[in-house]
Amino acid sequence: MPEERKSWLRRRVETALVKGLTRAYSTVRVDPTKFLLQLRAAYRVPISGYHGVYSLEIGELDDVADLIIRSGMKLAVLEGAGLGMGGLLTIVPDLGILSAITMRTIQKLSLLYGFEFNTDNEIAELWIAAASAAGVDISRELLEKEVVNKFVPRVIQRIAARASGEVVEKWAGRMIPLASGAIGAALNYWFVRAWGERAKAHFRERHLKLRERAALEEWTVAQRTFPSGH
Repeated sequence: MPEERKSWLRRRVETALVKGLTRAYSTVRVDPTKFLLQLRAAYRVPISGYHGVYSLEIGELDDVADLIIRSGMKLAVLEGAGLGMGGLLTIVPDLGILSAITMRTIQKLSLLYGFEFNTDNEIAELWIAAASAAGVDISRELLEKEVVNKFVPRVIQRIAARASGEVVEKWAGRMIPLASGAIGAALNYWFVRAWGERAKAHFRERHLKLRERAALEEWTVAQRTFPSGH
């Protein structure tokens, strides 16, 4: 593929990712109340609120996280097999839908590990996780200097710029019309799995740090209340 062809395709992919992620930010959102019911009914997670996840074994949360990622992968495969038949002609709508599936998966993982997104700061943290899933490191200083409605679009642009390179490299197979359906399904599978695993690792690490902090605070209070030797 000529170099100018690559650059055109990458620009097209980056634009599609920006549009898809922006739409996901503004319209595609997991309802925390409904998802809590799903966790209890479908995944058998015994909690009455998201604070309850901190009393569960971390392995139990990890198992549910894997199921959530697999569910997103299945949706992405079905979507990729259908739109993939159009090859590069369908790449814009394909990436729009794929962005929504991926962001909903990340939101579910966020809630599972005890991180809601009700406040501006929580929304910003969610997009820092999305950036981490895309392999982009977002400085905390950037978040502290900007309000969320300026912060998120900049993060989306950074995510799209990074992800477009990976997408173009792997999506090149969609130039083959007869194979594009199968290739589209496989690439969507890879996309959600890769981003889901990275997001899981991000939320898991934050979750464990909060557990450690809570345990340290409990120990400090106990030491003050019942000093050793008394």
